[in-house]
Amino acid sequence: MIGTFFRNGVDRGTIFVVLVLVATAFIVPALNLYTPAGSLFHVPGFAIPLIGKYLTFALLALSVGLIWGFCGILSLGHGAFFALGGYAMGMYLMRQIGSRGVYGDPVLPDFMVFLNWPDLPIAWYGFQSFGYAMLMVVLVPGALAFVFGWFAFRSRVTGVYLSIITQAMTFALMLAFFRNDFGFGGNNGLTDFKDILGFNIQAPETRAGLFTASALALALFYVLSKAIISSRFGKVLVAIRDAESRTRFLGYRVERYKLVIWTFSACMAGIAGALYVPQVGIINPGEFEPANSIELVVWVAVGGRGLLVGPIVGAIAVNYAKTWFTTGALAPYWLFALGGLFIGVTLFLPKGIVGTLSDKWTAMEQRRASLRAQAGISTQNDDGPPGSRLQSEPGE
Repeated sequence: MIGTFFRNGVDRGTIFVVLVLVATAFIVPALNLYTPAGSLFHVPGFAIPLIGKYLTFALLALSVGLIWGFCGILSLGHGAFFALGGYAMGMYLMRQIGSRGVYGDPVLPDFMVFLNWPDLPIAWYGFQSFGYAMLMVVLVPGALAFVFGWFAFRSRVTGVYLSIITQAMTFALMLAFFRNDFGFGGNNGLTDFKDILGFNIQAPETRAGLFTASALALALFYVLSKAIISSRFGKVLVAIRDAESRTRFLGYRVERYKLVIWTFSACMAGIAGALYVPQVGIINPGEFEPANSIELVVWVAVGGRGLLVGPIVGAIAVNYAKTWFTTGALAPYWLFALGGLFIGVTLFLPKGIVGTLSDKWTAMEQRRASLRAQAGISTQNDDGPPGSRLQSEPGE
């Protein structure tokens, strides 16, 4: 059954995307580690965590594209799930510091010593274990999404109303995490990480490993998402997107389908956050800001919703543009450029970059097929029906 599930989602396009991601996962770090600095093919050290960050954003965008493009759920709060996964990873990394912190406490993180916390909060128990931390990376965003979705979808909250309450959710979490007495570092967040699984987090080999993990995770979830939308379950999701009332009238429990894909998407976002934190070296409440979740929707719209590769392309393209804009004299104008990009795509490329290119390619293939068919008919007319020449020739 599992094999059939995956085979349904495998086509030439999927194989191509996976091969590109797997090749990227190993070739780019190899060019950084094993080519001399002066070589034309050398990838500089700063580019590894930067591109790795783009890959985690692509995974986050894929999680939104899955629910928005194929189920019609527009979330303006997916940054919350991303941040929760990031905090779970950050808590593990903080517990690995031990007595190497500024205050030398073997148990309490530095910010707790500074704030005179007497004991480690219960929420931090178990995070010295990598396995437990990875479980929380998935479980915490998944549990929040399940509870939120259970009430929202059973109450038949849809459209803009659902988008607004998802934004309210991430805003409430941001306010909570900004509090010093909440136990997660307040406005400074968690930083100054040392090790991950015993490896120096700043070492080039460790950064290369995190890059590879990010690319492979993106490839894995791309295949999983493709298999889901190609299955019967995915067909029902598309039906819900196009005509929710009709789908419910046909007997499908719409709220269950939406709850499952919503929770799966939140877990995916949490994993993206966990891969993001060790590569950028910090996690703070700013990741909960509603503006981040709105920008995430822009990535998906630019790339093209309704196609799984669209959010990946959109996330990488927009964040590369952001890096280029914000490192020079154009930095103050980035938000204007982002807004203009979103408006321009909405007006002139409503299906996004990938969707528009896909439509043009399909139209070109159809024209080619039509021309070939017309050429075949023309040749057949010139030759006449079989045996016509024999009948027209005079007998001997």
